[in-house]
Amino acid sequence: MVQFYSVTLGDSVFTIPTRYTELVSRGAGAQGMVCAAYDTVTQQNVAIKKLSRPFQNVTHAKRAYREFKLMKLVNHKNIIGLLNAFTPQKSLEEFQDVYLVMELMDANLCQVIQMDLDHERMSYLLYQMLCGIKHLHLAGIIHRDLKPSNIVVKSDCTLKILDFGLARTAGTTFMMTPYVVTRYYRAPEVILGMGYTENVDIWSVGCIMGEMIRGGVLFPGTDHIDQWNKIIEQLGTPSAAFMARLQPTVRNYVENRPRYTGYSFERLFPDILFPSDSNEHNRLKASQARDLLSRMLVIDPERRISVDEALLHPYINVWYDEGEVNAPAPASYDHSVDEREHTVEQWKQLIYQEVVEYSAPPPPAPHQPPPDHAQPALTT
Repeated sequence: MVQFYSVTLGDSVFTIPTRYTELVSRGAGAQGMVCAAYDTVTQQNVAIKKLSRPFQNVTHAKRAYREFKLMKLVNHKNIIGLLNAFTPQKSLEEFQDVYLVMELMDANLCQVIQMDLDHERMSYLLYQMLCGIKHLHLAGIIHRDLKPSNIVVKSDCTLKILDFGLARTAGTTFMMTPYVVTRYYRAPEVILGMGYTENVDIWSVGCIMGEMIRGGVLFPGTDHIDQWNKIIEQLGTPSAAFMARLQPTVRNYVENRPRYTGYSFERLFPDILFPSDSNEHNRLKASQARDLLSRMLVIDPERRISVDEALLHPYINVWYDEGEVNAPAPASYDHSVDEREHTVEQWKQLIYQEVVEYSAPPPPAPHQPPPDHAQPALTT
């Protein structure tokens, strides 16, 4: 029988199995409170996330269910792994708390962006992002909401994607309410409420890369409309062919904006912003980084580089490792979950079932062959 004990962290109470000790608050995110802890069974440091009031409404309950299902599904070194899940409550009637135990990382990408990264580190971080995204796409998950706060790194420069983005049904409409969340990294087709394909996630990677180079957010819009204006002021008004694919009301608005010619990428990202060219065997250069950026930050998704093409780009493919790029595909995600309509009580029952049935996967084998490349470290 699992024994539980309670610890108060800030204004949250964590009730967890006795195997977890040395709890330290790591702050609160949108979906809950996170603390670092030591797992005495596996003898490793872990992060424990307490989902914030998962049953306060249908949206929260559905999101909690979706996140849990997806974490069980994917298994890739560049996506955060689920190590355990539990609830201290003993019955469905009492059930109210869900805890997820994950790998503990050192920092999120917001902190790393502030560092002076050389080409080696920058391209290695981008390579890992692309590997993780490719794996999600194989499971039929298109993220659509990648941002620095949801990407975590360790001091050895390993990177993991922390969440699974927007559910299919969480589409945005163009004239929606002002920001509650950061939309700075969302692709034009998401902002404009168009259809989207996998390379919607490439736009976000481009925004993150541009921020690493420039040291500030590229398109810091205060709402959808301001966001769109920031994009076209820098990149130029898109073609008539792109406009023709917009819904009439959105097209009307977009076509009535002042026309912008935009700037060249040499002007947007001059040499002075880049680290000096690499002398290491990779010989990475500012010109290669800028070329990649110019292929990712393309407003029209039909002309934007794909994930597979980006992985083969000279700035990225120096790290190419078959086992990382083409890791075994995850089981496919059942998207009917995103479309399913349940009451809060029904979602609660589904989540309770999942948590009770959950059995932690065996700990990873102690030794894995290293990838073909020697990776850089992040410590400065």
